[in-house]
Amino acid sequence: MNSRLTLGYLIPQFPGQTHIFFWREIAALEARGVDVRIFSTRKPPPRLISHGWSEEAIARTEYLGAIKPLKALQTFLTLRPADWWADLRREGRGLARDLAMSAAAAQQLRQSCAAQGITHLHVHSCGRAALIAALARRMGGVPYSLTLHGPLSDYGPGQRLKWRHADFATVITRKLRDELPSALGPDLPSRVPIQPMGVDTDALRREAPYIPARPGEPLHIVSCGRLNAVKGHQDLMEAVRLLQDRGIDARLEIAGEDDSGGHGFRTELEARIKDLNLGDKITLLGAISGDEVKARLLSAHVFALASWHEPLGVAYMEAMSCGLPVIGTNAGGVPELITDGENGLLVPPRSPDALADAIAALADDPDRARQIATAGRAHVERNFRSDLGAETLIREIRA
Repeated sequence: MNSRLTLGYLIPQFPGQTHIFFWREIAALEARGVDVRIFSTRKPPPRLISHGWSEEAIARTEYLGAIKPLKALQTFLTLRPADWWADLRREGRGLARDLAMSAAAAQQLRQSCAAQGITHLHVHSCGRAALIAALARRMGGVPYSLTLHGPLSDYGPGQRLKWRHADFATVITRKLRDELPSALGPDLPSRVPIQPMGVDTDALRREAPYIPARPGEPLHIVSCGRLNAVKGHQDLMEAVRLLQDRGIDARLEIAGEDDSGGHGFRTELEARIKDLNLGDKITLLGAISGDEVKARLLSAHVFALASWHEPLGVAYMEAMSCGLPVIGTNAGGVPELITDGENGLLVPPRSPDALADAIAALADDPDRARQIATAGRAHVERNFRSDLGAETLIREIRA
């Protein structure tokens, strides 16, 4: 690099249980000489702070403060909002509320970027964090860019405003990018490269060969994802019940926690485990560290995640990088990662029977399980390394 880049990096509720990708990307950026300054909206609930690097990440992160409605409104009223009158007329109270609530944080962000010599801000969200960046820019702050990680409808009002002043945006799948022109029209930036999330394939690898389940031993299945209905954990539990009924002693571990820190959807899953009489077969691990996730992956026979909707799926990538055969659902952007029968297996979402069939097929054919595991590792190593995202950000910022 010809000159040192000082980059602001804004992530909502950092460091959360699914945020290891961001930490890897930060490391990859710094390895390339970028000075990364981390911002976040607020800390996640304590039970979702689980990584070995979380303490370091918190110490490095500037939090943009608790929402103070009166102060935010006072800051907002000092602006000239002519640029977003059309947005307010189109989207109404939801956008007006978000603008007012974000204004004070935007002012803090603008001031911090100026004080630290930050020349560009990248926002890994299209939610309120993106609105904070857009407002900071309108206050005279630094240029910014966005990453879209899921359907635009998941990220609240004001999308045209959030995207209108962005220098560029990266999108994790082709499917998501194809939906943007109709949603954003002329507010879509001219540069919107596809850049999937990635994993550290050097760290997530196995030293010893993958060993499929041997005849007569329990079949160890591992899954990883937030405890949320759309992740389909309940369908995977049903599949384990079906496998047990077929005489296959399947054991399932699920790594992840619900967004309320264990007081939400987890309770429904615990009740379902009891109803299925699988208390000794299924374990909810909660939010665990990246090292613990790796250890579970390396000791398992199969990885399965039964998402109803999945923009792409870092959890699949981690399992594939660890040389573990993967079963996913033919939903969202997952087919852009997994080619059915080649580097993994795909089943329809909400289909416990199909899940059970796929798991049993791998258990019955060790050679096929090994072949899929090897192909999955090679695919992720070639196309989904975390340093590729860092390279894309640097290239687009320099452009």
